[in-house]
Order: sequence, then structure tokens, then C-alpha cells
Amino acid sequence: MQNLASENPTVQIEDDRTAISVEALRRAILDNLFYVVAKTQQSASDQDFFAAVAYTVRDRILAQWLATRECCRTEDVRVVCYLSAEFLMGPHLANNLLNLHLEGPVRQAVAELGRDLDRILEEEREPGLGNGGLGRLAACYLDSMATLGVPAIGYGIRYEFGIFQQEIENGWQVELTDYWLRYGNPWEIRRPHEAVNVGFGGHTTAWKDAAGKYSVRWIPDSVVEGVPYDTPILGYRSGIANDLRLWKSESTESFYFDRFNSGDYQGAVAGKVFAENITKVLYPNDEEIQGKQLRLQQQYFFTSCALQDMIRIHLRIGRPIETFHQKWAIQLNDTHPSIGVAELMRLLIDVHGLGWDQAWEITSHTFSYTNHTLLPEALERWPLQLFASLLPRHLEIIYEINARFLDVVRMRFVGDSERVSRMSIIDEHGERFVRMANLACVGSHRVNGVAALHTALLKQEVLRDFYELWPEKFINITNGVTPRRWLAVSNPEQSALMTRVIGDEWIKNLDELSRLEPYADDASFRGEWRGVQREVKARLSRYILTETKVSVDPSSMFDVQVKRIHEYKRQHLNVLHILTLYYRLKHNPSVEIVPRTFLFGGKAAPGYLIAKLMIKLINSVGDVINNDPDVKDRLKVVFLPDYNVSFGQKVYPAADLSEQISTAGKEASGTGNMKFAMNGALTIGTLDGANIEIRDAVGHENFFLFGLTSDQVQHKLANGYYPRAIYESNAYLREVIDGLGSGLFSHGDRNLFRPLLDQWLEHDTYLLFADYQSYVDCQDRVSETYRDQEKWSRMAILNAARVGKFSSDRSIREYCQNIWQVDGLTR
Repeated sequence: MQNLASENPTVQIEDDRTAISVEALRRAILDNLFYVVAKTQQSASDQDFFAAVAYTVRDRILAQWLATRECCRTEDVRVVCYLSAEFLMGPHLANNLLNLHLEGPVRQAVAELGRDLDRILEEEREPGLGNGGLGRLAACYLDSMATLGVPAIGYGIRYEFGIFQQEIENGWQVELTDYWLRYGNPWEIRRPHEAVNVGFGGHTTAWKDAAGKYSVRWIPDSVVEGVPYDTPILGYRSGIANDLRLWKSESTESFYFDRFNSGDYQGAVAGKVFAENITKVLYPNDEEIQGKQLRLQQQYFFTSCALQDMIRIHLRIGRPIETFHQKWAIQLNDTHPSIGVAELMRLLIDVHGLGWDQAWEITSHTFSYTNHTLLPEALERWPLQLFASLLPRHLEIIYEINARFLDVVRMRFVGDSERVSRMSIIDEHGERFVRMANLACVGSHRVNGVAALHTALLKQEVLRDFYELWPEKFINITNGVTPRRWLAVSNPEQSALMTRVIGDEWIKNLDELSRLEPYADDASFRGEWRGVQREVKARLSRYILTETKVSVDPSSMFDVQVKRIHEYKRQHLNVLHILTLYYRLKHNPSVEIVPRTFLFGGKAAPGYLIAKLMIKLINSVGDVINNDPDVKDRLKVVFLPDYNVSFGQKVYPAADLSEQISTAGKEASGTGNMKFAMNGALTIGTLDGANIEIRDAVGHENFFLFGLTSDQVQHKLANGYYPRAIYESNAYLREVIDGLGSGLFSHGDRNLFRPLLDQWLEHDTYLLFADYQSYVDCQDRVSETYRDQEKWSRMAILNAARVGKFSSDRSIREYCQNIWQVDGLTR
């Protein structure tokens, strides 16, 4: 792709819209403050100034953005369409200032106007468009595609409300409305003229024309309008700004006057309420059937909008529909958009008149599928009755795909009826379900895992049948994270230190960090590194005090586990170690231990009661330990509420120790482990997900390894695992478990944590007890290493220096070369 940084010569744009001098920026901020925000300098709040600065920065992106859009549509380049139910973008302003190389001039311009840029940056509300790693990975990939010059569009949902805003009351998670759009969104542009219609429910009719051609028409019960909102995703000094196109559902007719005039006031707006509910909130609670229905509606809605949009662009630029797969490479980010396989078939056959074989050839060469989970319960299945009621035509198409596919399976594996049953897109057992992972595997030309172990386990277990049928489809692409967001923006102190000694090329080529390695043996540089780390930890300590009223010592080891709260991630194993240290202090208050601040953060799904109890456990343990005079501030336990990207930017840089302690064989990859290592934190972890590759990269001697391997986990579970026997034979573990059951950490309530204790003692599905002693022993090694600060600093520097592989830029290059066949890498 050509360099698009220059302006379109046919368009004359006033200098104050594009100039980057301090004086021009100052004038532009004041202009936007007055003419867009409608405030004077004297009456404006910091939120008003944020909006003015954001519009000023957006003005300086527009030329690159519009030129990139034109190039994607008209040049002979293949466009990547990344379909994801989540895009956890984080705040845009700081990232755009970095990518435009404008932070310095804007900071000075703002200062001349009597304001502080850091305070203004804090005013930006984080878009509530994602929940965890899936959405953040999508955001990192958009960043890398724009930086590498890969023409791309991210397609998703413009949720009006995020998953929820988390507060902690009496130790429990409380879910509050996350109305992230309360003050508007200066980065997005609404494009109602590019809206599309999406149907639900109804029935189908079939007929044959005079030539005997079989045709089907879907007649939906209800139709909603999908309106796109576009946000530019700017690359780092690349001249490229790709689209993030998010869809909002609206009624095709917002108000029915006849119903209103007859007194049916609710009916007058019923269509509007139904339509807008679809994109109202991220991931509704799907415990009830209504939640499941809404989630399926959301997934079909944005996927249909995206495919209709691609086809419209394709035809508008004069390309025949038969060449669709040559122009578009669609990546399914997990199973959420996998209904796209059936939807593209419907559009090609029913709307554009192609035959089945030709439509399938196009479809199966367009899609590729990323699997993100090893947990069987996370592989989406939809009740057949629900699916049929919402998408009757798609179910007919899936039946036909399945029938043809199972004929292939029967011919390849003659007489293996059990295999046919396992591979069927329709699960015929009991209630009957549509298996979305199976549909994605059948309809995609590539299937990839996201870490070496994860991909191996997909081949051996989760998707083994599909791998044995189509081994050529399967490929590994280990996840990555963008160094722009997770180092340059979030850790300016460490970034400045590294840039001073090796230059700033690492920001767009993370392999350049390897040039830091010799400095690990430089005592003077190690001292500077520790000084920077103390400064970053002091900043986080002030934030902790503000948010939780808990005072922590920046000189203590910051031991951090921030991620979604889930049993397989084993935050409760971390708590068992904390309690082990606590009892050591209780038995001997004068014993010497390395002071530690244990930091937790993460959200539990609203319907996941055990995960919510884990949050209560962390907070209850913290309440006791933080107020026990025997501890004397040597241990602190803090749960930081409302984990999101802004939160992560504060926490990842300050960590000394990164807890990556999932049960081996359960974590697909992880990306938090990469962010921590990139910032110099040392990892304590199992051989799970990308931990394995991180350990190989940073050096086994710079990684604290414990626990069973995935093979050992499977063997233990298959051959009889008795957690109660471990409890009875390990005095330290028994003391911890009995303490939790005694009411000591629950104000005398012996039953509060009983659901956790019973689960551990009788089942222990995630093998906390099996890994307990190995974990505690490894943590003792961590403490011993931390006592030698020179050694710890050397290990931290080597961690940061050796993580170049885990840049999302590397991941995107591999997608381009091995899956998408995209040649947009020259700028």
C-alpha cells in the first residue's frame, strides 16, 4: 500500500485543521472548544477540554483515514475484515498522540491554555466495547494492522452500555451501569446513509422457476436497521488509518402514529424498543433463555451487517460477486461471528442468485477461524428450537452444509458412526443444539490456535476429529500485544529509559529490545531501572490509596494477578499462598519475610456465583490481614475494582511479579502474561498457554515455574484424584483450609466460604491442592531471589529485552503470510 500521509491535493483544507505547530494546535483547540463544544475557555471543564483536544487530534487523522478508505476500496488489495463481538480499545487520545508524534506539542499547547494534559487524558471514558482478553486482542490486532499498512476493517457492535462497572461493597462485586457514552464519543462518525436491514424470525417459502431452479425466500417477522459508526484506528507513523466499524441497531420505523392515536402508547414505540435492545448492552446475562436469545440476536446482527457492507462495497467498486473471496479475508474471532458462514451462503444464494457449489467455494475460501478456548463449555451451542425461531433460513442452510459435510466424513471414515455424531454441526443428543465451533471449522479454510500448547491440544483433543480430517487447515499463531499501548503509552518512564540507550525503533519493531541485553550486566543501568520502577510503583500506590483507602509500601514486592475472575485462572490458589504466609507470621511474628503487596483485579460474570465468591474471599482475607498488628504492614492484600484497559495501564508497569497460575491445559494463551513481561515483571507460572513460549524466550532461569504439566493434569484426573487425601497429609494446607472454615475471615460465619471449601475437598476440578505445595515452594524461591535486588533487576531487564516475539506486529505478519494472503505490508 502506498504512503497515504499526504493530503488529497484536490481538497483545500485550512491550516488549523492539519498544522502541528504549538501555536496552530492552541488555536485549533480553542476553535473546537468554542464551535464544537460550545464553551468558552473560562467556563470549560476538563471534560470540555478533553473533547476539544480530541476533535483537534481527530482533524489531524482525517486525511490519512479517508485516503486509506479510498485505497482499500479501489486498489487491487485484499482487505482483512476482523469480525469480533468485542473490541476492548481503551482510551484513544493518548494512543493517537503517540502515533501522530504529537504529545509534546499538544502538551505545550494545553499548558499555554492553563490546563494539564494528564488531567485531560484522565477525562476520557473508556469505550465499553469488550470484557477481557478476546476484545483486547482484537484491539491490539487493529493497532498492528494499521501500523504495518495492512488494509483492514474491524467489524463489531456499538454497545450503548458496557458489560458493567464494578464496585466492591462489603467485599462483594456490585454491577453498575457502564454508560460510557454519557458524554458522547468524539472519535466516531455516524454514517446513516450506509445503514443495512437485518431480519429475525418469520418463515421461508420455496419454489422452482420455469427452468427448474430451486429458490428460497426468507420472510422475517421483524426487521431492524443496522447503522454504522466509524472510528479511525491510526497506525504508528505509518500514514495508515483503518476503520473500526461498529453497528447500532435501530428501528426501521421509530414511531407508529396509528397506534399512538388509538391509545396504544407502548405499542407506538414497541419496534424502537425491540430494535435498540439488540445493541443495548455487552453480553447480557445468558443464564435465562431471554439472555440466550438476545446474545444470538447480537451475534447475527453485527455479522449480517458486516457481510452486507462488504458485498455492497464490492459491487460498488465494480467487482463481480463471484470474486468476493479474492477481495475479502474474513477472520472469525472465536465462535461469536461464526453464523457468518450460513449468512454469506444465504446472501450469495438467495439474494445474488449463485448456485450452491459456487457459493460454497467462495464462502469456504473467505473465512478463517480463531479458536480461543480449551474449555468445552465455552464452545458455543444454540438450542435448536431457539435457533429455528430466530433464523429459520439459516437453519435450513446449516442442515444442507451438514448433510454434505457428513457425507465427506462417512466416505473418509467408513463405518465410524460415533465420529460422524461428534463432528455433526447439529448435536442430536437430548435437546439438540447447533454447534457453532463445528460450523466455523467446516466453513473456514484455516483454523488457528493462539499458543503452541493450545494448538497442540486443539489437534489432540477439542478439535481432534476435524484435524484428522483436514490437518492442512490447522495452524498456530501465538497471540501478541501492541508495544504502543502497553509500553510506550502506559509506561513512559521505562520507555524513556530504554529509548535513551537503544533509540525508539523498538516502538514499531519490538525485536529491537534485544539490544537492552548487555545493559542487564551494567550495575549503573540496573540502578536506573530500579529507580524508574520505584517511581512507577509510587504512582500506583497513590492510586490504590485513592481508590481503596489502603496504604501500601512502594518498596514492597508488588505481586499482581489481574484478569477475568475464573476458577481455572486460580485466583484462589494465590489466596491459599497468602494465607500460608499469614499463618507463618501468626506463629512467629518476628520471622523475616519479604514484604509483599498482593494486588488483584478482575470482573466475575454476573451469573458466575463461585467467581463472585472468590472476589469476596480475596476481600475478606485482605480485611483481616491488612488490620492485623502482627503483620505490621509486611503483607497487604488489595482488590482494585473495575478492571479495564485504563486500569491495566496503571498496573502492568508497576508489577514486580506476574501471577500466571492457571491449571495447565486450561488457558489458551493469555496476553496479560506478555504485557507484564514486556514491562519487566518476572513470571511465576505453570506450563500453560503462552507461558511456555515466554519461558523459552526469556530463559528458564528467569521464570519461576511450578505445578503439574497438562499431561500430568489429565493423567491425575483420569486415574483418580483425591484432594481430601492431600488436605489430610499436608499440615500447612490443612491449617489454611480449616482457618477459612472456622469463620476467622468471615466474621464468624462458618458457612460463607463453604461452597468453595466443599468443592476443593471433594472435587477440586482445577487441582489447587495438587499444585499447592509446589506453588508455595516456588514462592519461597521468589522471595529469596527478590532479596538480591541486583539479581532481580538483571532478570527483569532480560525479561523486557527478550519479549520481541510477543508483539502483535509479529502475530499479524503471520496471519498475513499464512492465512489471509495479504500483501499490504509496504508503505
